[in-house]
Amino acid sequence: MRLSVTHTSHYLYSEPVSYALQQIRLQPQSDLAQTVEHWSVEIENGRQEAEFEDHHGNWTILSRAAEGMTELTVRCTGAIVTRDKAGILGAHQGPIPMWQFKRETPLTQAGRGVRGLLRGLSRKTDNVALMHQLSEAVRSAISYQIGCTDTTTTAEQAMSYAKGVCQDHAHTFVAAARALGFPARYVSGYLLMDTGVIQDATHAWAEVFLDGLGWTGFDISNGISPDERYISLARGLDYSGAAPIRGVVLGGRAESMRVQVDVQQQ
Repeated sequence: MRLSVTHTSHYLYSEPVSYALQQIRLQPQSDLAQTVEHWSVEIENGRQEAEFEDHHGNWTILSRAAEGMTELTVRCTGAIVTRDKAGILGAHQGPIPMWQFKRETPLTQAGRGVRGLLRGLSRKTDNVALMHQLSEAVRSAISYQIGCTDTTTTAEQAMSYAKGVCQDHAHTFVAAARALGFPARYVSGYLLMDTGVIQDATHAWAEVFLDGLGWTGFDISNGISPDERYISLARGLDYSGAAPIRGVVLGGRAESMRVQVDVQQQ
């Protein structure tokens, strides 16, 4: 499948900004499930200071905003050819040892709520079936609801709220998979939706390393493994390592942000 993407993030500040630095992870990479045909990242009212590949293999841009600006726009456009690999990406790549993906982070600590999910799982099935069981357990425990969590919400908090979004599903699944002894990681990306091409956010899911298969994806919010409708952007131990845009701003007072993501099949 060939997918075209236009992704615009527009920031508005109530007063002029004296300094702002953003870390942008909005450059998809080619792998077994996708081939990047072309991709561009444009920054309005800011300039690119550096670019590099981080330790997770994410292509990262450091952008500095123009002094005194009150609006900043990051716009990505491109085309990706995707393939349905049933979520299987295969062997581990990169310098990070596998044990790192078993490490808890502040967003993925497994407390009483997360560990409670494990009690209902059948350990007699194969690992793929076990992960699908876990995915369903997380989705049943955390109903999808926008506006009740944010990027700082932990897996345990999402369990206590019993509601959240794809980011919360992914964090909780990653925390539980690590508690079971599996290496797991967080993935940010795009999804071609059945309900329309325009969205107001990127998507998130998780990957677990399974013997015999390698890294395998699970979209907890939709109860499936990623197929040709998915484009991966970045990976990390949690959201903080795979966030599409993170930054530091001095001045500007109140900040508002508007995101529009347009994913279409060509």
